[in-house]
Amino acid sequence: MKFPRRGLYAITQPERKTLAQILREVEAALKGGAVAVQYRDKQPLDAVGLARQLITLCHAYRAPLLINDSVELALKAGADGVHLGKDDGDIADARQRLGADAIIGVSCYNDVQKACAAAGHGADYVAFGRFFPSGSKPLAAPAEPATLTLAKQQLKLPIVAIGGILPENGGQIIAAGADLLAVIGGIFDREPQAAAQAYQALFHS
Repeated sequence: MKFPRRGLYAITQPERKTLAQILREVEAALKGGAVAVQYRDKQPLDAVGLARQLITLCHAYRAPLLINDSVELALKAGADGVHLGKDDGDIADARQRLGADAIIGVSCYNDVQKACAAAGHGADYVAFGRFFPSGSKPLAAPAEPATLTLAKQQLKLPIVAIGGILPENGGQIIAAGADLLAVIGGIFDREPQAAAQAYQALFHS
């Protein structure tokens, strides 16, 4: 499965939720138009089991399921790919372990040079952020919209923006150069289907 070129990239918010609740919320986001999902879980009870259920669900909506931080979990669950942060190993190792068709995304924070290097090493997309104060990563270093504009001029890969992005402020991030908006709280702190529809509308306005 290919990584989409444009749209809403939903990131799970599993904390203090049952398995059924997580799946229900993710399905609502997919119904609302999310084009990709990332399974991010800092305290998983059954990560492999949940990841496999999320894969089945995502594939029913023709959306890829990526795993945050863990090549190991992506391999065990049979996910479509992995998202690598700064301490999560290198692209070449992930590619070797997950195979040629796996989607590999890389966090580049506010650094276009890092993004260009990631592209050169075979990343499928690059992510910048945070752009606004973020509940899930309150200490993350801020990124500038101008970074997106610069990246857009230099890269052919999909560019993902993350960090405090809401339907109310997402339009300016797309205008600056983001191809996809990666969102946690803006979807799952609200009614997920309606929230996803609000984000998707930004790509058509």
